[in-house]
Amino acid sequence: MQTLRTPDERFTELPGYPFAANYVEISDQDDGTLRVHYLDEGPPDAAPVLCIHGEPSWSYLYRKMIPLLVAAGHRVIAPDLVGFGKSDKPTQKSDYTYERHVAWMQEAIIDHLDLRNATFFGQDWGGLIGLRLVAENPDRFDRVVIGNTGLPTGTERASDAFMAWQKFSQTTPVFDIGFLLSSATVTDLTEGEITAYNAPFPDDSYKEGARIFPSLVPTRPDDPAAEANKEAWKVFERWEKPFITCFSDSDPVTAGGDKPFLESVPGTRGQPHATVANAHHFFQEDAAPQLAQIVIDALSADADENTSS
Repeated sequence: MQTLRTPDERFTELPGYPFAANYVEISDQDDGTLRVHYLDEGPPDAAPVLCIHGEPSWSYLYRKMIPLLVAAGHRVIAPDLVGFGKSDKPTQKSDYTYERHVAWMQEAIIDHLDLRNATFFGQDWGGLIGLRLVAENPDRFDRVVIGNTGLPTGTERASDAFMAWQKFSQTTPVFDIGFLLSSATVTDLTEGEITAYNAPFPDDSYKEGARIFPSLVPTRPDDPAAEANKEAWKVFERWEKPFITCFSDSDPVTAGGDKPFLESVPGTRGQPHATVANAHHFFQEDAAPQLAQIVIDALSADADENTSS
């Protein structure tokens, strides 16, 4: 497997991103090693909040939420998926599969950091990968908070907006990451923020992971990841721990995506689910304080319950 590594100077003086870089080398299951980047902020002995980004963003997406969670006393782990951010970028689309993404995060984050008593927060592909990690490591997670994401098995009808996005990602000659991010937020991104989202990708050769991601979403029953996702659903159909949904009111791609979880996951009952107002797909840009508070409140509620019991 051939990989590219974005030069460090691409990440200097990014607005709102003062965090220290952490790296781990992992062994790919077929060939060579990969360097994975992650943020690890807040008290090291606090129960971790694992925040996983989606397509085509990176941990920069969580820059507004991280300080709020840390100020509330929480440890925050925010990795860059392989192919994104400061993590290594395999050069061939065929290097990327759903299974590999799950395995890469399992080794680089779950195993390397030995996460326990964790809270998972995921959006977009962060949810698709993170929910698999939760389902495969249920004893390591105490609660789940998700929004603008799903866990598709290929039996559901994908939204027209998603199918259009999938087609666009594979056919457009120009794949402008910063533009894509800014077009899916209500908040106007600054020129510096758009530059930050473009930073991991000096040219198109670095974008193979971003390009292929939409095509890896299971949209038919015979998809290679369909069976593994069905197995994950079996775990969540028995999940009694807190499971909170917070979907945007203005995201055409994932509108209604909370319904399958609310209908099937026991842990959703009695939870303070939220509709995030005036927020598009990348709601971490539009509503970071509200999202951080949802996580903080969930942790506080469980702490209060444990104290009273």
